[in-house]
Amino acid sequence: MLDFLIPQAQAQAAGGGGAAGGGIAQIVMLVGFVLIFYFLLWRPQSKRAKEHKKLISNLAKGDEIVIGGGLVGRVTKVNEEFLTLEIAEGTEVNVQKNAVAAVLPKGTLKSL
Repeated sequence: MLDFLIPQAQAQAAGGGGAAGGGIAQIVMLVGFVLIFYFLLWRPQSKRAKEHKKLISNLAKGDEIVIGGGLVGRVTKVNEEFLTLEIAEGTEVNVQKNAVAAVLPKGTLKSL
């Protein structure tokens, strides 16, 4: 059943002059992998990080936000690394700025 593979293996062993072409093919393959990783992983991740940094730097008092844990509230105070979030009337919590997932449109809290 496997007899059809043996002639191919013997034919490949006989040719020894393709070593230089194999090295170039490996280099091209390596460059191809680097380009794929760049366009599929590194570039989108840096773009997302840049957008998140911009979102955090533009936070202001009165913004309605949602944090990573799903907590929703209105910003009452913004410091350098932390912000104060009012999650209910008279209930405020301190949250790291990095925890902010999204800024909600104005009036979203009233509809909840």
